[in-house]
This record gives sequence, C-alpha cells and structure tokens, in this order.
Amino acid sequence: MPFKKYLISLSALFFCSLSLASPTLVFTAIPDQDASKLAQRFAKVRDYLQQELDVNVRFVPVKSYAAAITAFRNNQVQLAWFGGLSGVQARLLVPGSQAIAQGKEDPNFSSYFIAHSSTGLKPSDQLPAELKGKTFTFGSKGSTSGRLMPEYFLRQQFKQSPDSLFRRVGFSGNHSRTIALVESGAYQVGAVNYKVWDKAVAQGSVNTDNVSVIWQTPSYPDYQWSIRGDLEQRFGAGFNTRLQQALLNMKDPELLASFPRSSFIPATNADYQAILSVGKDIGLID
Repeated sequence: MPFKKYLISLSALFFCSLSLASPTLVFTAIPDQDASKLAQRFAKVRDYLQQELDVNVRFVPVKSYAAAITAFRNNQVQLAWFGGLSGVQARLLVPGSQAIAQGKEDPNFSSYFIAHSSTGLKPSDQLPAELKGKTFTFGSKGSTSGRLMPEYFLRQQFKQSPDSLFRRVGFSGNHSRTIALVESGAYQVGAVNYKVWDKAVAQGSVNTDNVSVIWQTPSYPDYQWSIRGDLEQRFGAGFNTRLQQALLNMKDPELLASFPRSSFIPATNADYQAILSVGKDIGLID
C-alpha cells in the first residue's frame, strides 16, 4: 500500500476508534421561542453537561416541535427538552423512554390569554363570552401551553371547536411570535406561555398599552427533560441516573435562565398522564 494511503487509512481508523470510544450525547429543545436564539441559549447547558458527565455533548437546534419529536424517534438526539405534549408524543414512539427532570415550576404551569386593546376585553376570572367571533392565534400546533391546554379550556367552556368559536384561527409557530401578532393587532386574541410573557414584560419588549393578559388558565404539567430508552446501551449502566443528577444539580442562575427555571426536580412519565388524556380527547394523540 502506498505510504500516503497508509497514513489516510491509519487516520480514518484512529478517528473511527475515537468515535466508538467516546460516544456523543446529542440533545435538542423545542423551539418555543425564536429558533435563531436556541443555540445561544443552550450552548452553556451543553458545556455544563459535558463537564458534569465527562462525555462529548452536542446541541442540535430544530425548526419545529415536530422536528424535535422526529429527531428523538430516529435517535438523532438522545435527550430533549420537551413541552408536555411533545414529550408524551416522543416517548410513545420510543419504547422505554423516560421523563427524568422538570423545572420546579412545571408541575403547575399555565397559559395566558392575551388580547389587543382594541377588543376592549379586560382581565377576568373566566373566559369572557365576548371572545366569540374574534380572531385568535395559538402558538405552535404541538405546543402544550400555546395550543393543547388553551384549546382544552376553550372547548370546556364554550362546547365548541376553535374553528367554530372564532372568526379566524392561526398558529404563530412560537410564543414570542404570538405576542408580536396580538400586540400588532394582526390577531385580536392569543394564547401564550406565561413564562415567555412575563419575561418579555420584564425586559420591556412588549407594549402593554397595546396588549394585555385577560385570563390565566388553571395549572397543568408541562416541560420536561426526556431520554431515550436505549441511552444506557450507548453510555453504560448507571448513565441515566448520572444524567438525571446532573440536571437536578444545575444551580447556576445563568444556566437556569436558558429555560427559564429556578431549579430542576425529578420527573416521571406518570406526571404527564393528564397531558396524554387531554391530547387523546382533543385528537392530537391517537
């Protein structure tokens, strides 16, 4: 064999062996806000996990909730920061998959219904009857706080589907976009993740003279970290516990601000049984 080809073969063998010896943990997160900022948000989380677990870690951004689920199903990612609905959907596709951690706030999550000032709608303890005939935007079609639970509460109160209740129904794609659409008047009313709204108001990035909260939903379980059921086949026995502990030990406020959460607590699949039931009732889960 010529010397040059011999060196190339040795190099290929070396990097192949290195890859086999050092598998990479790949994770993603649903694009619940501006997808262009996802990589920036999770770069420090990647570095933290790599240091804590002593394995290679890589973050892969996705463009939609459906893409996050597909990546999880196809083993393109082994760990994902999902919403309640997307997590349930993903775990149903991969036997043995588990929810292992959730934000301290996630067992009692909620959505805000926001309205443009021109509607005249005011804060209320229940969904106002005046919603009928308005234009309305959800977030992503697969969002728990931006679609699933808001639709559930609308159906509970009005006994109608959103298409029957509203003059026009849209799906913005993410919570930040929902706020922008209602603030501009492109839609009169929308449903949004309460944390995204609160953060936007705190940062001064939303004009509350033009758009305001008119109703807050009852609480429900939402976001969580989920792992594939075959993770330990790649990283060895006990890795699931080590990964869960690394997430629970995440205390740096700057890291937690990426989510944003005050801390993480243990989670199990059973914590999301209510989401599974609602998803089946509405027809988003078979």
